[in-house]
Amino acid sequence: MPLKTALDAMPKLSPIILVKRDGKPWTSARFQTDWTRACKAAGLVGLTFHDLRGTAVTRLAIAGATEAEIAIITGHSLRSVRAILDTRYLARDPALAESAIAKLERRTNAPN
Repeated sequence: MPLKTALDAMPKLSPIILVKRDGKPWTSARFQTDWTRACKAAGLVGLTFHDLRGTAVTRLAIAGATEAEIAIITGHSLRSVRAILDTRYLARDPALAESAIAKLERRTNAPN
């Protein structure tokens, strides 16, 4: 289900998307506690909330979003987006390498 559809279907308890069940924003400490419990219940080890933001950066880049677009969505600075893409994620994504090679091949094989 696309995100907009899911968000539009939810009751509007708060202008903030991530809220507790009562519709109020988490405190930092309470969010950490609830996050840890949710990860444990799901069997996830070593995952932080910030890892999700990094994954979003990567998926947006693979989808063709610009660094500026990614920064607006995730709240990172342009410098942070570049650092995430450069050091943590894109170096490990074979789909990007395949895409780059396909572009090169199309360009090389194109009639002049």
